[in-house]
Amino acid sequence: MLQRNDPDFLRYVVLFFLMGLFQGFGQHTNTIKATLEEESREINIQQEFTYQNSTQDTLNELYFNDWAHAYSDKNTALAKRFAEDFKKSLHLAKPEERGSTQIFGMADFEFRALEWKRTKEKDLIHIRLNNPLPPGGAIKMYFTYTVKLPPNRYTPYGYDVRGDFYLKDWYLTPAVYDGSWQLYSNKNLEDLYTGNTNTNISFTFPSSLNLGTNFNEVNITQYPAKQVASLRGENRKSCDIILNVQNKFVKHVTPYLIVVTDIQSAKYDEISQGISINRITQFIHENLGDFPYEQLLVSEIDFDKNPLYGLNQLPSFIRPYEEQFQFEMKFLKTALISYLRETLFLNPRKEQWVADAIVNYLMINYVDAYYPDQKLLGKLSSIWGVRNFNIAQMSFNDQYPFFYMLTARKNLDQGLTTPNDSLIKFNQKIANKYKAGLGLSYLAAYTSPEEIKASVKEFYNTYKLQPVTPSDFEKTIESNVSADVSWFFKTFVNTEERIDFKIKKVVKAEDSLRVILKNKTGTNVPISLFGLRNDSVISKYWFSDIRELDTVPIPNLAEERLVLNYDQKIPEFNQRDNWKSLNGFLSSNKKLKLQFLKDSENPYYNQIFYMPVAGFNVYDGISPGLRLTNKTLIERPFSFSLAPSFALKEKALVGFAGLNYRKYLSKSGLYVMNYSLNASSFHFQTNSRYSTITPSIGLGWRPDDLISNERKSLVFRHVNVLRDIDPSLDIETDPDYSVFNVRYNHYQNGIINYFSWFADAQYSANFSKLALNFEYRKLFDNNRQLNLRFFAGKFLRNETNSDFFSFALDRPTDYLFDYNYLGRSEESGITSQQIIIAEGGFKSKLDNPFANDWIITTNASFNLWRWIELYGDLGYVKNQGFDTRFVYDSGVRLNLVTDYFELYFPLYSNNGWEISQPGYDEKIRFVVTISPKTLIGLFTRKWF
Repeated sequence: MLQRNDPDFLRYVVLFFLMGLFQGFGQHTNTIKATLEEESREINIQQEFTYQNSTQDTLNELYFNDWAHAYSDKNTALAKRFAEDFKKSLHLAKPEERGSTQIFGMADFEFRALEWKRTKEKDLIHIRLNNPLPPGGAIKMYFTYTVKLPPNRYTPYGYDVRGDFYLKDWYLTPAVYDGSWQLYSNKNLEDLYTGNTNTNISFTFPSSLNLGTNFNEVNITQYPAKQVASLRGENRKSCDIILNVQNKFVKHVTPYLIVVTDIQSAKYDEISQGISINRITQFIHENLGDFPYEQLLVSEIDFDKNPLYGLNQLPSFIRPYEEQFQFEMKFLKTALISYLRETLFLNPRKEQWVADAIVNYLMINYVDAYYPDQKLLGKLSSIWGVRNFNIAQMSFNDQYPFFYMLTARKNLDQGLTTPNDSLIKFNQKIANKYKAGLGLSYLAAYTSPEEIKASVKEFYNTYKLQPVTPSDFEKTIESNVSADVSWFFKTFVNTEERIDFKIKKVVKAEDSLRVILKNKTGTNVPISLFGLRNDSVISKYWFSDIRELDTVPIPNLAEERLVLNYDQKIPEFNQRDNWKSLNGFLSSNKKLKLQFLKDSENPYYNQIFYMPVAGFNVYDGISPGLRLTNKTLIERPFSFSLAPSFALKEKALVGFAGLNYRKYLSKSGLYVMNYSLNASSFHFQTNSRYSTITPSIGLGWRPDDLISNERKSLVFRHVNVLRDIDPSLDIETDPDYSVFNVRYNHYQNGIINYFSWFADAQYSANFSKLALNFEYRKLFDNNRQLNLRFFAGKFLRNETNSDFFSFALDRPTDYLFDYNYLGRSEESGITSQQIIIAEGGFKSKLDNPFANDWIITTNASFNLWRWIELYGDLGYVKNQGFDTRFVYDSGVRLNLVTDYFELYFPLYSNNGWEISQPGYDEKIRFVVTISPKTLIGLFTRKWF
């Protein structure tokens, strides 16, 4: 019999205790036998999974992630996310071009079939257990299924045309239960949330491929036509496998970490790459600590998912950075993201900001340590003509507040705690990540860099390989710093409140200064104040708890200027009022700086930019000119533009001018008010000029979900038109007129479903009218697209003596000068064939195309093959004193880029068979957009 002091008794006690720990905090275990079939691009999988219930609840059901099935059809969460980003590649894919999971069977340890079904999201599997699973209990299950891989045209995952494969989230993994099930669908956000598992994989793949993985390669056995890799991962989330036809992966054994990578630089030699990798792994080790696994996978594909945005994405032959810097930043970012993703078990959908903060904070520190003089524009900063730009003077790390401010100034910034799938793309990919890193830099500047560095390292080493939450991060920082940093988590992290201070006044005394600071937004965070002499910092102070207006005394050290947030460690909304000169009134005025082309904002100057512009219409010809504006690269509340041009054909001055003030009111609901005054002057006919002066007020609404493309607006404007008409022209209308216009717009801009409508009212001295317009586009599951449009217009009063103000069937007269006609008065020639789909929306030129009483039309089209469509229009037209006319037309539409470039070929209409009539080439109509701003919007819409 064992006694208490017997060594064997103690060993049994310890063993029993450890078994109890394992029972209470047991690990899932996972054994997979997988075979990749190269020709069919399928993986046949037999999986034995032991689920350990480490919670305090009895479980009657389990959920597993099946993210490979997210590619299976057009209605998954992934397909819907693509549609929100204006990507329809997955929607248009043929069945054989999709990925999916075919499950053949699920059974428990007694080989009894398990009842299972897919949730409505389709990439989550709900399993009903045959027996309840008590706390501390475990159940062994067997899964047999085949994963059909998708091509990598939708995401980087799947197979490519070269025969390479990238496998990620490719097998079934358990969802997390922490009192409730955390169920997240695949939305291409890199945020699989799964329970940690001890996994062993026997992976069979063709002998022609080379393997790279984040798991430990126990061994790889070669056979004549295949090879079998034994892979092991302890306490891991999931296994990534990259298979390449060419052996691209190199293993770097450094004193701090074993790295497997295919990131290379053709212009940076291998020895230097190894030295750089050694420096990076040392930096990561010093700032985080030991990596707990055998090796770290740092792949090119992972970098492509999270690239260095900006100039780094230019083609390699014009990148402005030295090869060493380019390589190190690329490798560092990818390594840090992989390092934390593998070992820091946060909820990646809801708590990603913690990892983002650490990654970007360490990147900022790396540049400060090794490349303190690196400019944002790199080698371009020293080129004549570029070096005088403010953006050329910005350091590489200045990009963090700059890119964050791009969305903040658009009122599209979102809080750091916003879930990943609720962030607009620009915030999810760039702005929120940068703001998180800036936050830690801000905190380090306020406390001390050493304290924050120690906090980050302690946090990582304390919580790696175990469940962790942002509150653990907060507790770690608070335990390491001497100052009160509650504001950081309460305000900076958990709210969207903006930071904006100004120096309102400075009162001099003999040996001190009384500085009156104003908190313009009321956001209660610390603010830094710098004293400068000869552009050198001679004093620095921090002030906190300034809620509205406060006076702070500082010593008078003969500073020339006082500047708030001089080092830009604080992501402040507006820095144009952050400084105050102490050398008299005249020197306190900002100097005027005239610059060529647009630039970043320089808070110490009043910037005016000048740039060449050129317009075109058939009357003015080409109109080169010069545009003057105060618009910087990021939006500002008040802006102006003045663009005089010289019309080469008319040999006269033309152009436009505008003043605009935009006031953002809230994040959603009625979110913006816009006040503007615009003027323009061009020719509408030979020797005939029109000029417009238009004051307007606009209101804008948007939903709480900023990802939604739904918008509403209400615009009031008063259009004043002044015309100088050539006496030889027979124009019956008064040359000058004014129209008061009110329009309500509502649109849902989607690539699968598009719906918009507006109601328009106009009042003038000689008429008043109402109009209603609806548009609907639907891309069906069979890839057929239907386009419908309805327009109705009615004169309430019409005392005009011409059709100039009438509703038009095919080509509105555009008396408000809203449309960009190339030749607005032309009745023949190529420019007369330009069509803008408005009012009646007809494409054929019919007799008597105007309505001075009322009009109702419907336009429809559907595609026969890709961008080739059939269209048809029909409607009724009523003129005063005449019977109602029924009108129609039909034809073929080449919908090359919807609303931007389209061609219409009429076939049959009230005119008869138009295709057989003389001069058919003059009947062809076209839609073309040449506005750079409009064209840029085609590419930026997915980001904002």
